[in-house]
Amino acid sequence: MSAPVSSRPSHARRPSYAAVLRVPHARPTFLAALAARLSYGTVSLSVLLSVTGASGSYAVSGLVMALFGATVVVLLPVRATLVDRYGPRRALPPMAAVYSALLCLLAALTWRPGAPPAALAVAAALTGCVAPPLGPTMRAVWGRLVDDPALLRRAYSLDGVAEELLFVSGPALVGLLLRFGPPPTGLLLSAVLMPAGTCVFVMSPAVRGAVPPKNPKREAGRPPGRFPAAPVVAAAGLGLALSAADLLVMAFAERRSYGAGVVPWVLAALSAGSAVGGLLNGAVEWRRPAGERLAWLTVGLGVALAAAGLAPGLWTLAGAMAVAGVFVAPTLTTAYLLADETAAEGERTRAGAWVNAAVNAGSSGGSVVAGLLVGRLSVGVCFALAGGVALATAVAVRAVLRLRMGGGWSRPRGGSRTSGTAPRP
Repeated sequence: MSAPVSSRPSHARRPSYAAVLRVPHARPTFLAALAARLSYGTVSLSVLLSVTGASGSYAVSGLVMALFGATVVVLLPVRATLVDRYGPRRALPPMAAVYSALLCLLAALTWRPGAPPAALAVAAALTGCVAPPLGPTMRAVWGRLVDDPALLRRAYSLDGVAEELLFVSGPALVGLLLRFGPPPTGLLLSAVLMPAGTCVFVMSPAVRGAVPPKNPKREAGRPPGRFPAAPVVAAAGLGLALSAADLLVMAFAERRSYGAGVVPWVLAALSAGSAVGGLLNGAVEWRRPAGERLAWLTVGLGVALAAAGLAPGLWTLAGAMAVAGVFVAPTLTTAYLLADETAAEGERTRAGAWVNAAVNAGSSGGSVVAGLLVGRLSVGVCFALAGGVALATAVAVRAVLRLRMGGGWSRPRGGSRTSGTAPRP
């Protein structure tokens, strides 16, 4: 995927979030990608509500959601490889069209009660198989649009915060739709958003100029990029720790008799902290290399989660979760930047997809483990264990970087960059 569109030198001298959006073609391309990615913010809750209403069984809805999430996550690197190999214009529209058609099929199956569970499971699994990797593709486009590392960090931070907001606003939008129609209406909305946003996205000059290399395994005689081990380890640990924290907030509220209604507010504090942390991460001029920052960010997350287990009441817990959130978006953004730096030009979408898949896989695993432990241990101990996972992740990240890069970090691509810099396809 070549033919980069460089950022202007003035942006490099005065990097800011406004400068990111002033990069030629960046704003319309980003907005189109966000419109398509909003489909992922609305689809999970829509699938859950639709399948539950049609089947009348939480067991069936849980199975269908598990199949949908598994196929999205497991096959994400495969779909990203197709984008790298054939280019976004050839790979993404067919995926979006099939994805939309399968969502319409699932909406038709769930419109009335009595849908066969097997049909629901197959439709959901197939839908997950073709979910377009819009997030990794957009991050690869940012890498071509922006040459300056400081400005690229801001672009990635802006992208991460926007994605966080999509996964907050998406369920709210589904809730609004429920006032006017049945739950499958949310599936139809998701089916419209994806192909519409994707079509506008691939028609952008920034994406039209992205053509696959003649040989995706080697670009300009260079060996293929390394597997992004350190970013993948960090993302998996982040997902593992955070998914456990979500369940532990629910357990905290239940055992202190606060009621389930307070849980969304505590989790909203986590999301708000993540948004603030993401914006700050992009605004700060970091001097330490990205690999070192990644390790320290996971340390901060671990300490904050462990401290949350000591909270005497709801407001203290909300404050601790907000502090933990400050480290979430920067950790994920830095992981994406590291993956991008190590990838060859024709493999950047796949490198980002590995990080994306890792955080989703870690999230699924964390929910299972936390569910087993929360009934046997106190909430405080479980929070400490979640924090310990993040701290162990920091150690693992440092170990991987030392092992694979001789104790340092930096393999800039083409000399233009230096060091320092629910399923979410």
